[in-house]
Amino acid sequence: MKGKFIVFEGIDGSGKTTQLNLLADDLRSRGFAVLNTREPGGTRVGELIREILLDPAYGELVPRAEALLYAAARAQHVAQVILPALREGRIVLCDRFLDSSLAYQGFGRGIEVGLLERINEPATDGLAPDLTIILDSGIEDGMDRISLSGRDADRIEREARAFHRKVRSGYLELAARDPSRYSVVNANRPVGQVYADVLRAVEEILNASPEKGSGT
Repeated sequence: MKGKFIVFEGIDGSGKTTQLNLLADDLRSRGFAVLNTREPGGTRVGELIREILLDPAYGELVPRAEALLYAAARAQHVAQVILPALREGRIVLCDRFLDSSLAYQGFGRGIEVGLLERINEPATDGLAPDLTIILDSGIEDGMDRISLSGRDADRIEREARAFHRKVRSGYLELAARDPSRYSVVNANRPVGQVYADVLRAVEEILNASPEKGSGT
């Protein structure tokens, strides 16, 4: 792979999308070819699956079916979008990836993490991020940001705060297992301060820079 794969993770309302967009704009201004994408979604198939996963109307969705739908969307995303972009030398910035499944369906829903990893083996096709940035936010802060956004909370965001606390703990445990691949950033600060830490972590892995060119 000539490109770099950088993933943003964190509980709902942690500011992932804001930080990802800031980084994308910054990298493009330096001449890097950048692709922004997200999970679930990123493809026509993935976006349809996203509608099911996040629509509160599908409250009967059981945890294992939920996990399989995320894996299905991921398989399409990796094959159709992420791997081709990396082969072209782009920096791929992804809002969520495998760790979201481990944190939400594993630590949050109680599905065995090892089972989730096996389910996702064919979905990821062996792909792992070069860097995973975990924006660590307090549960109340994250929920407050969602409320202030003015939009309706989705099916996952409507889960009890105890669920989101388990998810946050799961992220921190995942990072502790493999600190070389993760950067945990305190997201309970002004956007500019958070971004300074995000950029510092990203610059460490850009020493072997992919080819520059026009971004998407």
